[in-house]
Amino acid sequence: MLTATELARIQFAFTISFHIVFPALSIGLASFIAVLEGAWLKTGETVYLNLCRFWSRVFAVGFGMGVVSGVVMSYQFGTNWSVFSNYAGSVTGPLLTYEVLTAFFLEAGFLGIMLFGWEKVGRLAHFGATVMVAVGTLVSMFWILSSNSWMQTPAGYAVVNGRTVPIDWFAIVFNPSFPYRLVHMGLSAFLATALLVAGTAGWHLLKGRRDAAIKTSFSMALGMLLVLAPLQALVGDAHGLNTLRYQPAKIAAIEGIWETEQGGIALNLFGIPDAQAEATRHALSIPHLGSLILTHSWNGTIRGLKTFAPQDRPYSLIVFWSFRVMVALGLAMIALALVSLVLRRTGRLYASAWFLRACVLMGPAGFVALLAGWVTTEAGRQPWLVYGLLRTAQAASPVSRQQVGVSLLIYVVVYFLVFGTGIYYLMKLLRNGPGITEHTPLGEPEAIGAITTWSGRRPLSGADELIESTTLEENRHA
Repeated sequence: MLTATELARIQFAFTISFHIVFPALSIGLASFIAVLEGAWLKTGETVYLNLCRFWSRVFAVGFGMGVVSGVVMSYQFGTNWSVFSNYAGSVTGPLLTYEVLTAFFLEAGFLGIMLFGWEKVGRLAHFGATVMVAVGTLVSMFWILSSNSWMQTPAGYAVVNGRTVPIDWFAIVFNPSFPYRLVHMGLSAFLATALLVAGTAGWHLLKGRRDAAIKTSFSMALGMLLVLAPLQALVGDAHGLNTLRYQPAKIAAIEGIWETEQGGIALNLFGIPDAQAEATRHALSIPHLGSLILTHSWNGTIRGLKTFAPQDRPYSLIVFWSFRVMVALGLAMIALALVSLVLRRTGRLYASAWFLRACVLMGPAGFVALLAGWVTTEAGRQPWLVYGLLRTAQAASPVSRQQVGVSLLIYVVVYFLVFGTGIYYLMKLLRNGPGITEHTPLGEPEAIGAITTWSGRRPLSGADELIESTTLEENRHA
């Protein structure tokens, strides 16, 4: 039977799995929208304005759900993890406060102008607001990842009377794993957004749409993928080297390595790590490749899990496979990007049906890879909540199994109702796609008037299509 701590871990994993998707979408879309608006101001082509309008609606829904899920998630620090809050709150609390005071206020201050200010401010002022929202999402990511990275590689602290006390804020913020995790997460958000845009455009291309909005978004998304997917592989490699230095048990669990072998470590492509037998069963291995990838040396040595006390080992089976899901999807992104380059050069980018289907299938792949990477990072840190300082089993609140179980059940029901509806509406927006508009010279009333029908003042009202409508034409008549 599950303990209260295990149920609390499941509850946090469930809520953050919903939450992490929406901020990633907001980070990627905010920058994409800023680029689209900048392109419209520079070229005067209405196609960029049309796309800006459409993806702003998607952003509004994603941003609203991200805020709600984030607020709900934060309550659990007090209800289920009060010992952790008491132990590390003097470090993590200010970092999260900085996120609110800088990023969230920045986003909230300019979001209304971005969504509803087209006729109320000048073009450059509106573009400035859009850029500020994009910057706000990046600043938010900075502080959140700084806090989480400190839990992975704590630095700049002292333990006084059973609590962590800040000693060096620069060392706390820029802890050893933070730069790698910041870049890795940022690229993940942009890749996930690029795949979503490409998948949406690919779906419309398969349905016969060949207008400028669909082709432009498809081309821009695949261009982004071509640049960032290979770069992400390089960043992931650097992140792995950093993890090997500061969290060697996590790397051993990820690779399913139990023995510390001399003269080179094989890479286990597949297998089933068995904690009881302390071995990886049915392993398909390539000699020396593990050393080459993880140490950049043919004969490099990596500590096996047996060198760590059993109570200090992560559960290898989970992180072994979550890591491979992430890597497999990353390789698929690189392959998709390279194929797009070939098709672009041969003039078949918009006409190859099998490639369009592949783009649609890969549409959610960025978010799946993001979740797999999060599982690898967080499950690989176990059994520590603050690595090397505070164990997860010691950090839970003194609450009963029944209390946590009931709240978990309520979360599951409410989340599937609320966020299920939100995701359904997002899918309706994506299926309808951007409207078809003619090219209009920059500054003429039609160019801006097409997007000034929004009258609400809440972010979600930026998406004004009816949830029960099924086609773009029905929305127009509605």
